[in-house]
Amino acid sequence: MTFEYAPAPESRAIVNIKLKYGHFINGSFVAGKKHFPTLNPATEEVLSHIALGATSDVDKAVAAAQKAYTKTWSKLSGKERGKYLYRIARILQERAREFAVLETLDNGKPIRETRDIDIPLVAAHFFYHAGWADKLDYAGLGHSPKAYGVAGQIIPWNFPLLMLAWKVAPALATGNTVVLKPAETTSLTALLFAEVCQQAELPDGVVNIVTGDGSTGAAIVNHPGIHKIAFTGSTEVGKKIARAIASTDKKATLELGGKGANIVFDDAPIDETVEGIVNGIFFNQGHVCCAGSRLILQESIADEVIEKLKVRMSKIRVGDPLDKNTDLGAINSKEQLVKIKELSAIGDAEGAERWSPQCHLSSKGFWFAPTIFTGVTQAHRIAQEEIFGPVLSILTFRTPQEAIDKANNTPFGLSAGIWSEKGSRIFWASQQLKAGVIWANTFNKFDPASPFGGYKESGWGREGGKHGLSAYLKNGKETGAK
Repeated sequence: MTFEYAPAPESRAIVNIKLKYGHFINGSFVAGKKHFPTLNPATEEVLSHIALGATSDVDKAVAAAQKAYTKTWSKLSGKERGKYLYRIARILQERAREFAVLETLDNGKPIRETRDIDIPLVAAHFFYHAGWADKLDYAGLGHSPKAYGVAGQIIPWNFPLLMLAWKVAPALATGNTVVLKPAETTSLTALLFAEVCQQAELPDGVVNIVTGDGSTGAAIVNHPGIHKIAFTGSTEVGKKIARAIASTDKKATLELGGKGANIVFDDAPIDETVEGIVNGIFFNQGHVCCAGSRLILQESIADEVIEKLKVRMSKIRVGDPLDKNTDLGAINSKEQLVKIKELSAIGDAEGAERWSPQCHLSSKGFWFAPTIFTGVTQAHRIAQEEIFGPVLSILTFRTPQEAIDKANNTPFGLSAGIWSEKGSRIFWASQQLKAGVIWANTFNKFDPASPFGGYKESGWGREGGKHGLSAYLKNGKETGAK
């Protein structure tokens, strides 16, 4: 007997999307001069029109942030700043369903992920950093470390609200003010967050949001009134930012691309590992910079793992992101879908063997079936370049050292996974891997108290945890210094 899942759509009635949005500057929404559409990637429906920020808009936002820093925010005690962050966190929890539905509509990811993962983590980051606000003397940065001032923050489209929280929460906790630019395809939850700032009665100008495209981001990066840059996105853009600020005294954290290796040793628990592999690459449609997009299997178990992986992939439900049964939603944009298709076609041309389960893909919207490539070598482009979609490259190894060598043979170094029942093997492998985040017998697990960041072309600095605070603070006096 076969049971089918009945549709279980989440209502979108809780969300009120405006026809047109402006910027959020100095505590108020201000009209934009030019606008562009933002789409629901699952249906191609135009959800709203977003303001295209010009240099003049960035100037106003930076001026508001500097005024708020000088006259208000820098004069508050850490305890008082923490109260605002706690208030924001509680409001986010109260409006969690509203944010989850809006994030799914605007981004294309399943409601199950926005509801159960993204939004709870967003609130957790504000709660966590609220607790640090009056304890900065204990962050390992000396006595009374100081904020930089105005932080310019540019966030990506794959985790729109979560990336906002990763950046705004530590910036505010450490006494900085913010000018933030959300991704052009996913600005709606950032603009809803602006309403939360108003509801929390955050002082005017402490958080400013200027929407737009790459030119808007460039205006923020190059603005002389910005003292600190925080960017999450592609390595290519990260390099441009690094070059732009090289001759200035601006500080930066750059969280960039990845090509994470998921190493499976022959003593790994196979069924549990298969679940981890699926979560590592198909979570959020593979739109994850730390995705386990390279599966490196020990030869003796490769056939068994691949067979079980195919069975598990055949059970992945692809479809309406608002359906609570959906596992894999829509690709965020037409441009990203074209990139995924192009790199997958290159994998075919290079001789790798493609496999996808049978699944119905809607003719409307942007869709790509979960896909694996076997017969992949280190020379294949799909083993070296970030596809940023639900595509997994599978390689094999014989000896543990060969696994490490293959895992490290990449310009990236953001994440890795190790699957083994032996703790000694896990510790050995984690010491050899050149990756900023390494999971053992799991994958894609996040916590506000855990620092996140990469090696090599995967970025500079860390976000989250005590380590992430240092990106927003100048060292204070050493303990005992006079």
